[in-house]
Amino acid sequence: MFGFAWKKSRAVPKISYDPETQEPVLKSSICTGERVAGFMDISTKKFHDVMLIRSDAELEMFCEACGIKKNDLKKIV
Repeated sequence: MFGFAWKKSRAVPKISYDPETQEPVLKSSICTGERVAGFMDISTKKFHDVMLIRSDAELEMFCEACGIKKNDLKKIV
């Protein structure tokens, strides 16, 4: 009677960044293995976190939002 079919929207909002001053990176902890996706300022090397990555699906979502390929994502520790 109250069976509504809710559809979850999987639309990924776009994340804008300046590719001339920032680069998308994946930062991993060597102790816990926690991964955080974000942007690193090219000149100062300062990291700005955007989202916690708990699965490969979330990593794909971050790459899609930034408009980059998974292989182009730089990994830092």
